[in-house]
Amino acid sequence: MSPDKKTTELAGALLALKPHYWRAFGFALVAGLLVLMPTLYMLEVYDRVINSRSHMTLAMLTLLVLLSYLVMEVLDWARAETLREAGLALDRSLAPRVFQAIYESNLRRPGPPSIQPMNDFRILRDFLHHPLLGSLMESPVSLVFALILFLMSPVLGWSAVAGAVVQVVLAWFNERSTQPPLLAANRAAIAAQQYADSSLRNAEVIESMGMLQHIHGRWASKQREFLGLQAQASDRAGAFQAASKFVQTTMASLLLGVGAWLILENALPGGGGAMIVGSVLGGRMLAPLVQLVSQWRAVVNARDAWGRLDQLLTQLPVRPPAMPLPAPKGRLQVENLMAAAPGSNVAILKGLAFALQPGEALAVVGPSASGKTTLARLLVGLWPAASGKVRLDGADIFAWDKLELGPHLGYLPQGVELLEGTLAENIARFGEPSPARLEAAARAVGLHEFILSLPQGYDSPVGRDGAMLSGGQRQRVALARALYGDPVLVVLDEPNSSLDEAGDVALAQAIAQLKARGTTFVVMTHRTSVLGVVDKLLVLRDGVQQAFGARDEVLAALNKAAQQAQQAQQQTQHAPSAMPQRAAVAVSPAP
Repeated sequence: MSPDKKTTELAGALLALKPHYWRAFGFALVAGLLVLMPTLYMLEVYDRVINSRSHMTLAMLTLLVLLSYLVMEVLDWARAETLREAGLALDRSLAPRVFQAIYESNLRRPGPPSIQPMNDFRILRDFLHHPLLGSLMESPVSLVFALILFLMSPVLGWSAVAGAVVQVVLAWFNERSTQPPLLAANRAAIAAQQYADSSLRNAEVIESMGMLQHIHGRWASKQREFLGLQAQASDRAGAFQAASKFVQTTMASLLLGVGAWLILENALPGGGGAMIVGSVLGGRMLAPLVQLVSQWRAVVNARDAWGRLDQLLTQLPVRPPAMPLPAPKGRLQVENLMAAAPGSNVAILKGLAFALQPGEALAVVGPSASGKTTLARLLVGLWPAASGKVRLDGADIFAWDKLELGPHLGYLPQGVELLEGTLAENIARFGEPSPARLEAAARAVGLHEFILSLPQGYDSPVGRDGAMLSGGQRQRVALARALYGDPVLVVLDEPNSSLDEAGDVALAQAIAQLKARGTTFVVMTHRTSVLGVVDKLLVLRDGVQQAFGARDEVLAALNKAAQQAQQAQQQTQHAPSAMPQRAAVAVSPAP
């Protein structure tokens, strides 16, 4: 049966696992019925063997019960393996989708990345083969036991039902009592983990300035909050678990006493054997409920993980397949572009409009917080526009399939990030490296000779986050990655912030070389070293386009405006000193 149209993606993935759970349910049902074999063996030994004093009967009964034990264990193993296979099937079908959703969520949301959805997926996947779930599959057997008790005696049946009602009430109170602290504990645990991750990423700063004690204190405070809430939930759950076990134990003895009373009243057919069977069935009937109460924390964790993961997948649905487009040539158009950070309504870019032809280079200048980094993200399709479009060869660059478009783009973010791997893998974007393209990209940024001087050459590891390289070397590797494969559009955000004079020269030469081959460049910069190789200039201030045009014309206009501003400032500085003199003359008394 196909899932209903209103079924969420996560629910649909779980519905696809129904064949696994039907098989596991069948194994659990038969295994649950075989639980009665020890009791039947005991009754038969007392009845048949003792009365007949037959060794053969004892041997056959013993063989039969041993075979039932063996079958029961095989069925339990088969059920566990079936549930484990269900978890693996869910992982195969949904793990790539969850990874993609986490990736898109971290891409669109400013701030430190979060891997909590992956932890939620692990919790949900592990719950699919949790012992509690296997125990709940035996619940129909409990109904069979209840029916047998009612057939033996309505008094025994209603007594067992009363015990089951008490267990349900305990489970309900357990839920009401433990849910708030468990939810708060989960939130506190996530906050403590995120704070620890952020601190580890800034370990050098913390160590160099002696901040460890204060940072550790704040983390310890978050950790204590988490542990305190967890302990509170555990204490409450432990109390209800003890009460549940007490009810189960008491119910077994109570049913034994009720059976004895019924025998005394001649109201229980079967005599002593029926009394024992009633006691055993009553205890077995309550076993799944006891398991539910004792393992309720796993239920709450799985339910919370389900809610968070379902919300994430709903908010970030699978992108429909885009129509394949021809390879771009590098014609860039920005049309009345307005943009804000994802999740914010505060505009950062306000009405930008410009165009570049293939082979042109644009330098974007402006003070800090003028919107240069935001513009870089929109030019490569990382952030959506609030209004307007960024078009590459006439197509919306944000809607373009990045797997298709990516090889034609080059991007160097302001915060350089290298991935753990070799120099060759990082430069070749972790695809199949082409030796010729590797060397060309490395030579373009003046990195080839340095790489050859390393013992492992291009196979040298960069370390975690590029820790084996200096800041300037990391920036050059990231720049070579952006230029790898002769992309048609390259966006560089402060590409020379960590480069020395030789690096600046290599950057300018690389831009000039790729421009000659038709690559379009957009360079966000505070430094003037690349202005000599750009064709056009864009000036931003507070997200507003102040000027755009040919480099020399814009520079001339800026110089003229600076001179006028300087003259106006000088006049303003002289004006206050002259006015008091005139005022003094005006008010001076006549001699």
